[in-house]
Amino acid sequence: MKLGKIFMAGILFENPIFIQMLGMCPTLAVTTSAVNGIGMGLATTAVLIGSNTAISLLKKVIPSKIRIPAFVVVIATFVTVVGMLLKAYLPALDSQLGLFIPLIVVNCVILGRAEAFASKNSVVASAVDGIGMGLGFTIALTILGSVREILGAGAIFGKVLFGASFQPALIMILPPGAFLALGLLLALLNYVQARKATQN
Repeated sequence: MKLGKIFMAGILFENPIFIQMLGMCPTLAVTTSAVNGIGMGLATTAVLIGSNTAISLLKKVIPSKIRIPAFVVVIATFVTVVGMLLKAYLPALDSQLGLFIPLIVVNCVILGRAEAFASKNSVVASAVDGIGMGLGFTIALTILGSVREILGAGAIFGKVLFGASFQPALIMILPPGAFLALGLLLALLNYVQARKATQN
């Protein structure tokens, strides 16, 4: 499989959020703003790249009977490193994301890519898959966070967009708003895909 196709699969054709519906816990919980979406997405991307690469390197060494526990240990190692780096260099973002950084260990996207891709492919292809899936995850979280921040706070990346007369829909920055925003985005995506299919 060509590296470009592997890369684009994670962003468009197999997007973890919009297509596969994986990793819903952080998707719904931390996307109250665009910054949170980018932060969580990039942290997950770093773990995906590292764990995919390491698991691909170790795939012939890890016995098949203990592969899932071994994958979890590898993933947990990278999550710990990312968590420590966030605490050291981005403490404000770390406090915003809170418990969801350690929970990257059990994110379905990462374990799924380890099992479905990294354990069966080359190191380079696995690293590219990690980059593509991670960026697809980041883009989806950023879009969702942006929609919620614009509708719920009238701002984007902390910058106010509307005047004092704007009445924000506060529900959008509350937990139900995550479900509403994700549902609307998925409906829009399905509508565009259906239109595209009828035109072809």
